[in-house]
Amino acid sequence: MQTEKVIDHIVNWLKAYATNAHVNGFVVGISGGIDSAVTSILCAKTGLDVLCIEMPIHQPPSHVSRGQEHIKQLKSRFANVNDTLVDLTPVFEEFKTEVSLEGKQATVDMALANTRARLRMTTLYYHAGLHGLLVAGTGNKVEDFGVGFYTKYGDGGVDLSPIADLMKSEVYTIARALGVVDSILQAAPSDGLFGDARTDEEQIGASYPELEWAMTMKEHGKTADDFTGRQGEVFKLFTRLNTVNQHKMVPIPICEIPANLK
Repeated sequence: MQTEKVIDHIVNWLKAYATNAHVNGFVVGISGGIDSAVTSILCAKTGLDVLCIEMPIHQPPSHVSRGQEHIKQLKSRFANVNDTLVDLTPVFEEFKTEVSLEGKQATVDMALANTRARLRMTTLYYHAGLHGLLVAGTGNKVEDFGVGFYTKYGDGGVDLSPIADLMKSEVYTIARALGVVDSILQAAPSDGLFGDARTDEEQIGASYPELEWAMTMKEHGKTADDFTGRQGEVFKLFTRLNTVNQHKMVPIPICEIPANLK
């Protein structure tokens, strides 16, 4: 990958899109993870306004400290960056008092995890509306188009996706070139939606390098019969997640009414 040229391409794309949309810049949710760090720096390099928002909901201290370290560094490098903290924990807790928490614990936990992401999406769009900004997505290619590892209308609810054509490994390459802080570069990827420090790999069942491999093999027309052992397990896992999460990756189904019925 021609890293510097890719960075310039994304920055120019972001700036052109914002200029054509007649907006002032971008808002980015900062999680303390690699994807939001890279996205916010790319947005900052456009020279347009960038608002970084921390939105903790029972966040692990390590996530909070990494996010704050990144924002501090970003503001020291770019005069066009501002930040704000919106503690959504009270909102989340109040929401739980108004809904039923009955059912299988795993199902309830997942529904609440997705609720966290949707509360954050609402917060981002609130500030975007106030300041004339676009919500910049932080999903990478493996998450967005491989296994669908994001929340529909949560972190998947964005105006544009600057790094969604980059594999996770490519995001790390760009992160190093952009000078992302070491604490983020070295941290295990985690979505932070469960109030603990569980990693993406623990949730998904495979590492990002394994998922990238499976995604590449699938694009080359390989099938589960082509692999055995761990490779076979990973390929089957990837294929299953890619299938069940297609509803996130394709346009919303529309019931088209035949002309003779109108």
